[in-house]
Amino acid sequence: MLKMKKVKLKVKKKGQKPIEFKAGALRAQLGVKKDEKIPAGKMKAAEEGKMGPLAKKRALFKKNILTGKK
Repeated sequence: MLKMKKVKLKVKKKGQKPIEFKAGALRAQLGVKKDEKIPAGKMKAAEEGKMGPLAKKRALFKKNILTGKK
């Protein structure tokens, strides 16, 4: 298993702790190469929980926190 680097995301609200996550963990779990985009089909499957509960958690984190709601 690859060792992922933990990244801290600063929060703009006063009094909130910074968010820690492993950069590239979702990509590695879905089996996508580092220089490629995650395919929409794999991302949707991860969001629905078909790739496991941890992949679902990471996909929803990416969708809501990192890229913002669309």
